[in-house]
Amino acid sequence: MSRRFLSFTAGLLAAALTAAPAPRRPNIVVILADDLGYGDVGCYNPRSKIPTPNLDRLAREGLRFTDAHSAATVCTPSRYSLLTGRMCFRTGYRGGVFTGVGGPSLIEAGRLTLPEMLRRQGYATAAVGKWHVGLTFQTAAGTPIHQTKPPADVPGPERELARIRMVDFSKPITDGPIHRGFDHFFGTACCPTTDWLYAYIENDRVPVPPTTPLDAAKLPRHPYANDCRRGLVAPGFDHEQVDLVFLERSRAWLKAQVKRAPDQPFFLYHATQAPHLPSFAAPRFQGATQAGPHGDFIAELDHVVGELLTTLEQLGVADNTLILFSSDNGPETTAVAHMRTDHDHDPAAPWRGMKRDAWEGGHRVPFIARWPAQVRPGVATATVSQCDLLATCAALLGVTLPKDAGEDSFSFLPVLTGTEDGRPRRTFTLQQDFRSGVSIRQGDWKYLDHQGSGGNGYGPGQLARYALPESAPTAPGQLYDLRNDPGERRNLCLERPEIVQELKGLLEQSKARGRSAP
Repeated sequence: MSRRFLSFTAGLLAAALTAAPAPRRPNIVVILADDLGYGDVGCYNPRSKIPTPNLDRLAREGLRFTDAHSAATVCTPSRYSLLTGRMCFRTGYRGGVFTGVGGPSLIEAGRLTLPEMLRRQGYATAAVGKWHVGLTFQTAAGTPIHQTKPPADVPGPERELARIRMVDFSKPITDGPIHRGFDHFFGTACCPTTDWLYAYIENDRVPVPPTTPLDAAKLPRHPYANDCRRGLVAPGFDHEQVDLVFLERSRAWLKAQVKRAPDQPFFLYHATQAPHLPSFAAPRFQGATQAGPHGDFIAELDHVVGELLTTLEQLGVADNTLILFSSDNGPETTAVAHMRTDHDHDPAAPWRGMKRDAWEGGHRVPFIARWPAQVRPGVATATVSQCDLLATCAALLGVTLPKDAGEDSFSFLPVLTGTEDGRPRRTFTLQQDFRSGVSIRQGDWKYLDHQGSGGNGYGPGQLARYALPESAPTAPGQLYDLRNDPGERRNLCLERPEIVQELKGLLEQSKARGRSAP
């Protein structure tokens, strides 16, 4: 065989390799439920009284994580961390959650977010649903609404309503989702059917401003309906249709995007209302389960997930779409109390605590990943945080994050692709509770640097029956061995002071350094 022939053959091979198309980047869809408990989903709780066939299918076809956590135990700080890869307490924000027209945005101008990182890599980006990370409305004079004060004679419960009346809705929002990495946004400022402002936002405007005081007499009445504050409602805003409106907006965006640019990867962040109280399922789902209005609302959530899956399949993009489904924190106290009593269903099962609590029930959440082209179905026991989405997607695309981004984000890409080497992805994990306390988890050890739950009170009231006797009432904090005590019943703080010292030192070091990721 001549050298000339070998050289010619090698040249053809090199040209073929050069011309071979690069592997197509996956589409990414994040579906974030609101206050969905670990025990609310059938694939996590065999004793669940609520059918969740679409979520169960997602788990069968994907990777179901059993040790996944929201970064905080309530909505606002949890969502900040998911979008930025950074613990919210590092911003200095010490509040619980935004309500009404609360702001400004907690995501600082110039901070790299998950959608902005993806947009820089050529992705089309859209957010549909609940925002709840703060944004800035303006008065007629152009003053940011969060810098104004209602008249002194307005009583406390009416002050948020007065602030809404001060907004000039013809003026643009200056720090909303489209200023933080999203090309398109349709949704609500805060909790869609809870928080005073009952109106939709499209990009940086409220196309149909609120004009009418809420008439609660027209809304359903049941134990799960008491979280609807008496705010202002926009014409056409139907409390029972919110999630179906969100669904249609996401489906329309997906269809338009694939038609407009079939070769462009996309990122959709779909944040549902369900099953955050009040449990106002659409009429077609009312009575759909044997678990009351809240069970019906979760059935509607499951339907939304199924419809999004069907849309991706109909568009022919499902195989190369990474779907990540989770919840922003654990289940609401009212839902837990009534579902346990009325329907023998435990939304927090099998964990101690619920929304706002630093105990596992407050932040250990369902987390399912499906990507038929790459992710082998199964169960993953690795500890992951929603902070990790930024680093994971960056690793997927070969992007190196700058030093001032993703300070608490660790990539779990090796877990997704089945290439992990057995070493833990995270050296330790931080959690923020409702009172802005921070706990730390390393391996099986978990340390809470405070007494009590860090959120709910378990004295007199509906939660008193769930109070557990304190095993170390004089200890300043709580130390649990989750391997041998997953129910967090035995506080080992006084028995293992060396572990307390080590974890407390790591916690303080992380606070001082401003990061937990390397």
